[in-house]
Order: sequence, then structure tokens, then C-alpha cells
Amino acid sequence: MKADIVRLDWTNHNAVDLLQNGADFFPALCRAIDAARVSVHLETYIFLPDRTGKQVLHSLEQAARRGVKVRVVLDGFGSANTAQAIRDRVVEAGGQCRIYRPEPPWYGRLVPSRSRLRRLHRKLTVVDGEVAFIGGINVVDDYDDLDPNDGINAPRFDFAVQVRGPLVAYAVHAQDLLWVRMNWARLRRYPREWPRIKLGLPSWPSAALAGHQRAALVLRDNLRYRQTFERAYLYGIQHAQRDILIGNAYFFPGRQFRKALLRAAARGVKVRLLLQGKIEYHMQYYATRSLYDQLLRGGIEIYEYMPSYLHAKVAVIDDMAIVGSSNLDPFSLLLAREANVVVDDLALARDLQQRLETAIAQGGRLVRPLDYHRRGWWKRCVDAVSYTMLRIGVALTGRSGEY
Repeated sequence: MKADIVRLDWTNHNAVDLLQNGADFFPALCRAIDAARVSVHLETYIFLPDRTGKQVLHSLEQAARRGVKVRVVLDGFGSANTAQAIRDRVVEAGGQCRIYRPEPPWYGRLVPSRSRLRRLHRKLTVVDGEVAFIGGINVVDDYDDLDPNDGINAPRFDFAVQVRGPLVAYAVHAQDLLWVRMNWARLRRYPREWPRIKLGLPSWPSAALAGHQRAALVLRDNLRYRQTFERAYLYGIQHAQRDILIGNAYFFPGRQFRKALLRAAARGVKVRLLLQGKIEYHMQYYATRSLYDQLLRGGIEIYEYMPSYLHAKVAVIDDMAIVGSSNLDPFSLLLAREANVVVDDLALARDLQQRLETAIAQGGRLVRPLDYHRRGWWKRCVDAVSYTMLRIGVALTGRSGEY
């Protein structure tokens, strides 16, 4: 699929490397931080001080102590129990750390609030303005947070990309804008800190040409980029000619998205979904299953990944690859800050497709229409109630009619 996706700022001459699971991602991330000369800026939704998190934190501390400008942004909900301790260590080492939308006191959590749902869900790190890590992998060990009662002995299934080239400048700009906005928010709350906070964006030269791949950074926020990612996805689906293969942890897209998939299948495109089989959050899992009937009747193949928790947010649409932090659910599409990379490169697309097809072959459970329709009344009720509860949650966004 070579047609341009609407409203994307394409960059050429990038080198994009696919990273699968923490086994690929964390060694590459720590090597880059350990080699940093000027700056490290890391944003993540969850940062746990488990064995992997401690390694990343150690690399950040060491970088700060040798004079590298270290900035860390943690989400106040995803890292609610760990953010303050991590912030203290980063600051003590000489770095800076901000907490995005800290959680209110317990009594404030009893009141439904749309603002509390607007989270920093993107996982984005830039080192020296030269290399960026973008994807769906939190700073969490693939094994340490697993419940031993679940009987899971395989790593969490997830992806990220390492990028060099002109696209990195867009990631730098996105991080700098958020950092400044968070500083202004802090100044409004704590005006006495005016002399201690440095505002303004650092001036980065254009990133050097690094490869031959054409790629774009696709953001989602609540200001300028509210629907950019969803529209780009829809454009890709509407123009697909051969294959659509989506691997997504939390799949609850709106009606327009589902209709686009069904129309693609009706015109002969092979449409496959790889979704969670091991339940991480029950309401999201069963709400997704309530959508299966419509999708299966439309000729879409659905596989549930059984070896471990599926946390990926990726897709292959013909010759395009998508890797990022956005689930296809209301949380990601309507509320959260997200970062995704679209790569127009046949080799990378085939690499990602092969990895997803291997996951399907080795651990995907095909959802057969007959088996699905034979499920008992109790499971049907659970699916229906979960669907209703999730739609009630969507009502807080003011766009429940789209779901």
C-alpha cells in the first residue's frame, strides 16, 4: 500500500529496527542510555522497580551522575505506587522527573472525572536526539509481575522499534512540548518554583540520514492530534488490497472502525485479529468478546494468544507496519496521549507479519464461529454486562454514540 496516509508527516532515510519483547528492548535501551553523551528523555506509563526496572533506573542514574541531562516523565496512574520513589532517585542523581496528572487523594478518586482518564500512555525514549525507542513496552520485567497462579511461563508478547534518522526530531519535539506544558502546570500550582524551573525548547539539529525507510510518527493527544491515529488507521484499512493483520491487547474500536474492517473483508481482503487469550483485565476481555459475533459473521478471522499476556499494539496492512502504544479501545483512541510509528517498508512489514503469524501458529487459539455461538448463557451474560459497563465508561468522553 503506497498511497499516502492522510495528514502524516512522512520522513525518509530512517533506520527502523523491530524489537520484540523485553529481551530485545531493554538491552538496547540500556545500551543507548549508557552511551548517552548529552541527554536522555524517557516517558512511560508504568515503571516498576523490578529486576528489569532497576537496571533501567541504574542506567538513568549513572547517566545523570556523569553530566547527561536526564528527564523522566511517569504517568500518575500507571506508576501511582512507584512514581515518587523513582522520582526521588532520579533527582538525587542529578536528573529531573515529572509525574503526569498525579492521582488525587482517596476521596477525590470517588468522583467520576474525565480528566483522571486522560493519561500519558505513550512509551517514548530519545537519547542524544539521535535514537528513539517507541512502542508498547512499559518498564516492567516480562516475568516478574506475573501471577504464579496463572500458569504462565512465557514472556509478555509486545513490540517496540528503535529509530535513527529524521523521524527522531519529531519525537524530540513531542517530548519537549509535553515537558514545557507540564512545567507551566507546575508553575500554576507552585508559583514559588519560578526561579527553579527552566522553560524553553532546546534547539536540536536535524537528525542525520540513517537508512532507507520511510516512516512517520503518529501522536494522539487531547489538543491537536485527537483523531490523527484513528483516521490514519481507517485510511489504511479502507485502501488495503491484500492483508490486514492486527495484534492488539485491548480491542474495542468504535462502529466506524468495525465497519471498515467488515467492508475490507467483504471486498476480499484477508483480515485477521490476534487478541488477548490470557485475561489481564476481565471487563475489557469480555467486552471485546461481545464484538466477536459481528466480526466472525463478516468473515474476519480471530485468534486468541494463549502462551502469555498479549500486550502488543501492532498491525500490518499490505506493505505498511504500525508499531506503537495505542490500543484500539476508547481509552487510547479518545483519552490518552499515545505515540505510534507507521513504516512504509516492505521488509519491516514482512518481518512483523512473520512474527505475528509465528505467534498465531505456535500459540493462537482460533475462535471458531460454531464454538463461539455454543457458549453458555452465563458467558453470554458476562459478555453483555462487560460491554454495557465499558460503554458507560465511554459516556464520560461524550462520544458513547460512536461505540
